Amino acid sequence: MGSQEVLGQAARLASFGLILQVLFRLITFVLNAFILRFLSKEIVGVVNVRVPLGVFWSLFLGWVWLQLLEVPDPHVVPHYATGVVLFGLSAVVELLGEPFWVLAQAHMFVKLKVIAESLSVILKSILTAFLVLWLPHWGLYIFSLAQLFYTTVLVLCYVTYFTKLLGSPESTKLQTLPVSRITDLLPNITRSGAFINWKEAKLTWSFFKQSFLKQILTEGERYVMTFLNVLNFGDQGVYDIVNNLGSLVARLIFQPIEESFYIFFAKVLEREKDATLQKQEDVAVAAAVLESLLKLALLAGLTITVFGFAYSQLALDIYGGAMLSSGSGPVLLRSYCFYVLLLAINGVTECFTFAAMSKEEVDRYNFVMLALSSSFLVLSYLLTRWCGSVGFILANCFNMGIRITQSLCFIHRYYRRSPHRPLAGLRLSPVLLGAFALGGGVTAVSEVFLCCEQGWPARLAHIAVGAFCLGATLGTAFLTETKLIHFLRTQLGVPRRTDKMT
Repeated sequence: MGSQEVLGQAARLASFGLILQVLFRLITFVLNAFILRFLSKEIVGVVNVRVPLGVFWSLFLGWVWLQLLEVPDPHVVPHYATGVVLFGLSAVVELLGEPFWVLAQAHMFVKLKVIAESLSVILKSILTAFLVLWLPHWGLYIFSLAQLFYTTVLVLCYVTYFTKLLGSPESTKLQTLPVSRITDLLPNITRSGAFINWKEAKLTWSFFKQSFLKQILTEGERYVMTFLNVLNFGDQGVYDIVNNLGSLVARLIFQPIEESFYIFFAKVLEREKDATLQKQEDVAVAAAVLESLLKLALLAGLTITVFGFAYSQLALDIYGGAMLSSGSGPVLLRSYCFYVLLLAINGVTECFTFAAMSKEEVDRYNFVMLALSSSFLVLSYLLTRWCGSVGFILANCFNMGIRITQSLCFIHRYYRRSPHRPLAGLRLSPVLLGAFALGGGVTAVSEVFLCCEQGWPARLAHIAVGAFCLGATLGTAFLTETKLIHFLRTQLGVPRRTDKMT
């Protein structure tokens, strides 16, 4: 399969993933706004901050939540113990379907992913809304049962699909699939008599360590909240709501792109070879794609940072009322808007870095991640003690800045001996930078005079000012960043012919 064909499939996967994420987040957005009217912020804090940690540690440390940590007041957060057990069980169920998900993702079975995940999320949302409306006194039962139902439906979709696929005559035509029957995905003894392929096991261990450390860096503030009790359950709930709202666009746009183009880079580039020793056409395509993705991430992140600052309080007031728009909510969301910019750049740089690194480089990177994880947890605790929940976002910004620096250094070394300079994607024209600065200044002034105590006419005027400034800025980007526009039109905007399995 040529690099252009792989690029087309990766772009198609990213496009469908983007649509899927829009559906997911729209449903979640509406559902959360509905839930906030019926449940306390303490329950939201426990569900979204503490219990998901029970999922991650379900096989190892699930008992910690029941024996060592502070148990919430049963009158405020009922059925806590049972909720932790059910969340842990849902994690076990989801792990059973992980081999099928990996197989589908690696071979870009786009329709399978869209149908399975859409069906699971929609059914979970319907069940959650029904239980919240009719049985709000169930507390954590609502969310734990909905999560268990979601993972069960998701796994059944993947298992059913591959069971039918591998049992059909068409499976013989799919020479690219590494399995021929469903039992090949289960543990088995190889032809050589060994139960474990040690070469693959060592590589898997390297990626496991990397994923573990990345989990600490990504969810570290939740561990600090849970184990050190730096915030009460109510403040944890507000932080998590703002965190989810702030990352909404990041998950809509950046996550599908990162997942899809990681597969593209991993298929086009060879891990153990220098860029000068590989097929130069593939190296050139990878460099051009990386440059365009960096430019796209930078523009999207800057847009969110600049315009999010002046509309954070209004967004929180519309979404959750005074509970979110008063107090620390607006400051949290404004800080998160800048963090989204770093998230966008880091997603693209790490997507390339992890796809191109050799095993030895992955191991070296793990040591850096280990040191970064420790410093991040300490910094989160200190900054939170000093400036409240905003400290978590500041610590995340520090963490993300270090990770971006590591990835940029790797990309620079990777292309140092080649004529390609993909890091040029991080440079914007002075005209476009001026448009961002002007738009940010105008919307900031508009917020002072029009938002958010003057009623809805003033709010609508404030929104109109922002829409005009955003349109002018995007128009400037369209005129100045012609290379990026061409990439989006050719790779993300044109439908491609694919086989029946995609």
